[in-house]
Amino acid sequence: MDHFANTGGELHAEQVSLAVIAREVGTPVYVYSRATLSRHARVFREALAALPKVHIAFAVKSNPNLAVLRLLAKEGYGADVVSEGEMNRALAAGMKPEDIVFSGVGKTRAELIAALRAGIGQFNLESEEEGVELSEIAVDLGARAVCTLRVNPDVDARTHAKISTGKAENKFGVAYDRAADIYVRLSALPGLDMRGLAVHIGSQISDLEPSRQAFIKMGALMMTLREKGQSVTHMDLGGGLGVPYKADDALPTPADYGRMVSDVAQDWGVTLMFEPGRVITGNSGVLVTEVVRVKQGTDKPWIVVDAAMNDLARPAMYDAWHDFAAVKPSGESMIANIVGPICESSDTFAMARDIDVVKAGDLAIFRTAGAYGATMANTYNSRPLVPEVMVDGDKWAIVANRIEPAAILAAEQVPAWLD
Repeated sequence: MDHFANTGGELHAEQVSLAVIAREVGTPVYVYSRATLSRHARVFREALAALPKVHIAFAVKSNPNLAVLRLLAKEGYGADVVSEGEMNRALAAGMKPEDIVFSGVGKTRAELIAALRAGIGQFNLESEEEGVELSEIAVDLGARAVCTLRVNPDVDARTHAKISTGKAENKFGVAYDRAADIYVRLSALPGLDMRGLAVHIGSQISDLEPSRQAFIKMGALMMTLREKGQSVTHMDLGGGLGVPYKADDALPTPADYGRMVSDVAQDWGVTLMFEPGRVITGNSGVLVTEVVRVKQGTDKPWIVVDAAMNDLARPAMYDAWHDFAAVKPSGESMIANIVGPICESSDTFAMARDIDVVKAGDLAIFRTAGAYGATMANTYNSRPLVPEVMVDGDKWAIVANRIEPAAILAAEQVPAWLD
């Protein structure tokens, strides 16, 4: 459920007309609904209410906007971060250091030092080598690093190959059959407090069975470690729960997910940790765009919009689907191709799509754009960096300015030896 609906013949975000925002801010522009964000955060938390001990850390990579993070901090969420930059955003948004989990396969020495100094709550170690380095740093700083070991369970999440993270050929975590020995060796290192295991098998998960199988394997590994005399008090089960990008998509709900986790892990005797991202923010945002022109094609018209693959990369990267709708629909439909203005054939949002009839100057939206939308935007073709807006009831505010090409140009210099 989201709070983007047709009111009086035109699409609104909560009580604000998208046409008003487009007129004031320009297009393309991302628009987020506070009510949707808050609802999704609460629904996910309530889905886990039957579990004895839970920690929820929002996956900042899905939407790192400061206003979004501040809202989730107020909802009691911590943060799952994969860079020092994301960590600093989470802290700036008011998330407590002890509620921050630092994930990621390539943490640099500088990032490990910064995270230790910030006092973050947990490092998810991706390798034995990372643990050895972190131990040395912690000893040098006179600090203790609280850690889990991320394990690759070799389970296929049955999602897009580019967002699958739990198969043996993926770069994440340590091999399942080596994990117990690595955990024991890391536990003996000074400066490290090994407290558990972590797993994450992929994103946009539409079938809970792979997650169930991964969690069962992690539970068995936990028991093996305890039999070896190791302490396991925390199990980080990651995130990845998918969202419906099409109106008729039938995906597991947070409640379905919560029941599955409870079936598998209710008696583990640990704090269960979760890292939801897309399921919180996906349906909370839309990308508003204007039709530049309708160009006659060989068999179907080309709808050229002012949003492009630099503003919303998912269709070009993953062949991802985003529903397209007119802000002021006439009730008529057409079959058309929807493309952006960038000089790449991959700058394509949809082919042969049944859509609302639109013409040059009309406004439209790409739905379900609140996750992996603005955060993946760039300035290819020297285009502006897309702005972001948040709506709260009948109020709205710009929460990220449009960064114009002139500002980017001003940050560049020509060396004297080229004059």
